[in-house]
Amino acid sequence: MPMIKDIEKKVLDGGAVAREEALYLSSIEGAEAMELLAAANAIRNRFRGAQVDLCAIVNARSGGCLEDCAYCAQSSASSAGIAHFPLLEEEMILEKAREAREGGARRFCIVTSGRKVSVRDLERIAAAVRKIRAMGLLPCATLGLLTVEELGVLKDSGLERYHHNLETSERFFPEICTTHTYEDKMKTVSAVKSAGLSLCSGGIFGLGEDWADRVDMAFALRNSGPDSVPINFLMPLKGTKLESMKLLEPFEALKIISLYRFILPHKEIRVCGGRMQTLGDFHSFIFFAGADGLLTGNYLTTTGRDFEDDLKLIESYGLRYRE
Repeated sequence: MPMIKDIEKKVLDGGAVAREEALYLSSIEGAEAMELLAAANAIRNRFRGAQVDLCAIVNARSGGCLEDCAYCAQSSASSAGIAHFPLLEEEMILEKAREAREGGARRFCIVTSGRKVSVRDLERIAAAVRKIRAMGLLPCATLGLLTVEELGVLKDSGLERYHHNLETSERFFPEICTTHTYEDKMKTVSAVKSAGLSLCSGGIFGLGEDWADRVDMAFALRNSGPDSVPINFLMPLKGTKLESMKLLEPFEALKIISLYRFILPHKEIRVCGGRMQTLGDFHSFIFFAGADGLLTGNYLTTTGRDFEDDLKLIESYGLRYRE
């Protein structure tokens, strides 16, 4: 079996990590974990440079979702005490976009709960996208299982990227959701590419999946070709099916970031939900582990991190944020 340095050299020379190599990397423990992180950092430097991409989101419609995703506070399976509201008025969405731009974010994503948005809400969101684009931001949206035609409406309005997570591996997916399938997700991912939009697709870690599931999702993403790969860490919320799950250990979370950098060397590896809670004192290691993107500001139903704090973190590493 090749060592970490052998696999690092293979990637730096333009080669692709094989599944057995990825599984080997996932098995590394103890002092060698720092070597893994350092190798991922070298790969990030080679293929992604010294810039960090920042995005922010707005929870534009909350609660009332009929899907049963086990991790989600907004799902039909959840009794979590969250706010429920219909699609926000356009001015409220635009105000959040202005806050994101002033905070240093380059991208801004409109996120709605539910299987998919209605035709009426799609038209309203498309109108907001036009104005967000006019602000100088790159608009993104997360609106569920849309078709090529629906995505085309958004693209024609100026949408730059569509976000749709696989969440986990095909094998493990039925453990976390039964109201739609992994195949449904892959159809949406394909539709995004067919519509000519940039794809943002990743998942959530700490759901009870194993390392093989994590590797398999990374390879599925390598095949589907996203530009940005969000890495979220489960925050077990009271009232959800996964409320009794424990947070991942910080170095396990850092290993996930590094593993994905090895498998997806040319892609944005964007650390998103749960990063502060999971990584704690090791939060500043995220770039050393291979990340080059952050979701900044607040999340959907939980508090995130101040824009200013993230900018300071980026600068402390000698990196700069993309403008």
